[in-house]
Amino acid sequence: MAYWLFKTEPDEFSIDTLRVRGTACWEGVRNYQARNMLRDEVKKGDLVLIYHSSCKKVGVAGVARVVREAYADHFAFDVESDYYDAKSTPDNPRWVMVDIEYVSTTSRIITLAEMKAMPELEAMPLVKRGNRLSIMPVSEHEWQAILGKDSSS
Repeated sequence: MAYWLFKTEPDEFSIDTLRVRGTACWEGVRNYQARNMLRDEVKKGDLVLIYHSSCKKVGVAGVARVVREAYADHFAFDVESDYYDAKSTPDNPRWVMVDIEYVSTTSRIITLAEMKAMPELEAMPLVKRGNRLSIMPVSEHEWQAILGKDSSS
């Protein structure tokens, strides 16, 4: 089992959205490095930190589990979708998505500021300047440190 962090804008899709739905596809990834991680590394059973970005209180909001490994992101074929890509076809899909299920909501947002102050996370791409990837691996040590902040609130 591996650990991941998936970024989302909560006004589009939040941990509460996932809680209500139970499961959802994680679509719309349009960065090749992030796509490659989804396609090649994210596996069924992996755990995911759901991270709210581009909002007032940026940080980890909950936990999800991968329930379906990478498959074609069909939104890329839909001309009405914001994620449409004319170069992606069902026979040769350029983009993939995974399905995740709700596991839990943190008792509070574990903020980026808190995470940047944690020595245990100094190597984590999230806390480094200029990181823009929407999907990134998290070590078990980093996972435990972040979720340990939730119980210390």
